[in-house]
Amino acid sequence: MLQSCNGKLLVYASSYTSYETRLKSVNAATERIARLLKLEVETIMTGKRFASIYVYYDNGEQEPIPIYCDKGEKSDAQAVWAAMRNMMFVLSFHPEHSGLKPIRRAAIQPS
Repeated sequence: MLQSCNGKLLVYASSYTSYETRLKSVNAATERIARLLKLEVETIMTGKRFASIYVYYDNGEQEPIPIYCDKGEKSDAQAVWAAMRNMMFVLSFHPEHSGLKPIRRAAIQPS
């Protein structure tokens, strides 16, 4: 699959922890953001032990930028979406991430 010019969202989770419900919520919210911004999503199950699920924005040129951490707590997909939407909204104002401008309209509309 070709990488989008806007980059991709990376979901990091530990393969040692059982948190299927949390991961489903995070993945659902990540997919929703990705569709809006025409980004790819990659879920990476690591061999390291940690309780949280992390989401990063990777534009392919710089170090990935953290946009969400569930802090080991259960959240519904709507709450995760709102948190990631707010972070992506702020990031869209940075000149190096102008491809994220479509999130601005979505961020000011009620969820």
